[in-house]
Amino acid sequence: MATFSHLDQRGRANMVDVSDKSASVRVARAQAFVVMNEQTLTAIISGNHHKGDVFATARIAGIQAAKQTSALIPLCHPLLLSKVSVELTAEADFNRVKIETMVKLTGQTGVEMEALTAASIAALTIYDMCKALQRDMRIEGLCLLEKQGGRSGHYQYQEGE
Repeated sequence: MATFSHLDQRGRANMVDVSDKSASVRVARAQAFVVMNEQTLTAIISGNHHKGDVFATARIAGIQAAKQTSALIPLCHPLLLSKVSVELTAEADFNRVKIETMVKLTGQTGVEMEALTAASIAALTIYDMCKALQRDMRIEGLCLLEKQGGRSGHYQYQEGE
């Protein structure tokens, strides 16, 4: 059975010691969706939203969030990220915005939480900017898509897992 690495021998919360780990290139990708009605999505796509460029604001929020993950999630290590990307795609067929993030560094611990945090905060930013137009938007499908590097190797999300 797997053990929780953030617990010490007495079961107390504990920051994992990564000092003995070798530095390697670590990459993680995550996604989330913001589901909305057609009118809200049209306002975002057209650029006529009264609060400005929703995608640009959400992209910056996601990047900032990745950089601040250790301040938001207890026991996360502060990391010197080398790359954060936040891609936003309007999916008109599904009345939603797809958010896909990628975080990269060369270091001793992974960046899964940073990628997930970036996707979460980008989604929340879209909600915040559009809530005056529609309060019943939904944030769905937050998940880790892929993780590369480190001792545990490569992981890729498989639909239906």
